[in-house]
Amino acid sequence: MAENIHPFYETHRDAMEAAVRHRLDLAHTMLRERAHLTDINGIRREVMDELDIVLSQTPYVGGAASRMSDVFVRLIGFMATSRVLRRHGVPLPVIRDIERETYKAQLLTVPETERLAAGHQFMSPENQTLLREQAATSVTESHRQEFPDDFVYDFVAPGPNDTFEFGINYKACGFCKFAGRHGDEEILPNICGLDFDAYATRGIHLERTQTLAGGASHCNFRFSRLHRDG
Repeated sequence: MAENIHPFYETHRDAMEAAVRHRLDLAHTMLRERAHLTDINGIRREVMDELDIVLSQTPYVGGAASRMSDVFVRLIGFMATSRVLRRHGVPLPVIRDIERETYKAQLLTVPETERLAAGHQFMSPENQTLLREQAATSVTESHRQEFPDDFVYDFVAPGPNDTFEFGINYKACGFCKFAGRHGDEEILPNICGLDFDAYATRGIHLERTQTLAGGASHCNFRFSRLHRDG
């Protein structure tokens, strides 16, 4: 199976596998007490085997030149975990809660100063310029032909009465395309829910009232800085 993994993901494979193992460690008690699973070691082996399959299915969307490649690197492992837990009859809400709690716990292992620095960089004018540029590229016909499984999105500047700093409207989602191709539609909303903790742990407030996975015409991400006491 490994020979079918795109070289870009192969270079990140060790880190991706380590991240999945770490989350499984964090989820150990929840898998027993909430999912009512007993053979946790067996579940771990199944998830890692499924990760091989998922990585072989993950589309290449430009590598280091595309910011959305990092999204696949960070989150595609959840597809493997979700598939295995679903096959074992774990209810979708339980899968959602286990994955969100373990992801948040994993994110919080990064020192706060590093997390907040990453959030500051994401909200910076320089990054907003990059987002504008990559958004403009994502909608071009040439890019969509070269990377048909990529995300397609618009940068959204705030209006005079808006309280957010900037936004992104995702008009096509790489995870939605992946899920539709491989029959993962029912677990897809759980992946969407991970975004809130990913931003909050970096000091960013995400407001989103609709998603493509939920049947909307686009995902409306709106970003602002979290106000912290003290």
